[in-house]
Amino acid sequence: MDDGSPKTDADWRELLSSEEYRVLREQGTEAAFSGKYWDEKRPGIYRCRGCGSLLFTASAKYDSGTGWPSFYETVNNDAVKTEADKSLFMARTEVHCSRCSGHLGHLFPDGPQPTGLRYCVNSCSLELDQTEASRDSLSRDEPNSSSGEVSDG
Repeated sequence: MDDGSPKTDADWRELLSSEEYRVLREQGTEAAFSGKYWDEKRPGIYRCRGCGSLLFTASAKYDSGTGWPSFYETVNNDAVKTEADKSLFMARTEVHCSRCSGHLGHLFPDGPQPTGLRYCVNSCSLELDQTEASRDSLSRDEPNSSSGEVSDG
């Protein structure tokens, strides 16, 4: 994982594939339905491909029908930062990793409850960490307080 020290452009090019570099460092977007995580259903924690920071849990992922991994919340309030994106003749909110400033995707106000948000993220800006799967699964499989049954997520 990343040690947190500043990286040069050459460092990033060595660390990332050409597609990852284009998305994370040049604000690119991968084609819909082309990334490895758009239809991923395994439990775990999604980390930033650039620096390894925790970004999203698999339990916050949902099928938005857009062809990109979509999440309704981040793992914590400090995981990402946002900024206005006025490219392509429209106003959008761009999402970046708080630690390395890698471009992740965009944030839209059309997601499901409980947040109503949709973090639409490029697969190549993520890395699914399944060593965290048991922690993620535990949070989804706690007994339902009203029935005593276990939720299936």
